[in-house]
Amino acid sequence: MNDGAVIQAWENDQKTAGTLIDLMADTRSELTNALDLVLDHHGPMGVLGTKRCKRFSALIVDGIVKTLNVAASEDPVGEDRLVDKILRDLKAHREDFEELKAHREGYSYDI
Repeated sequence: MNDGAVIQAWENDQKTAGTLIDLMADTRSELTNALDLVLDHHGPMGVLGTKRCKRFSALIVDGIVKTLNVAASEDPVGEDRLVDKILRDLKAHREDFEELKAHREGYSYDI
């Protein structure tokens, strides 16, 4: 639930602008609430003072949620990392990207 400025800075740092990867802020927690991913545990709320979003990764292709991975805990030591899951998801749904690529001229990617 970062603000737009933080998301834009992260997008610039990760060089995702102009690619098939879109980063978006959820400043009013609308997506967080819709996906039922509100982290309202007293620990983070005691420090931050507001509800937060659970850690998750989602693979969304042309507005369709292909996968949604939610961290089992806020300290995922020993569990399958979200980055590993999303990389496997990207490879598993490669054909979706091939189809989408045909609709977006000039885009190149390497999965």
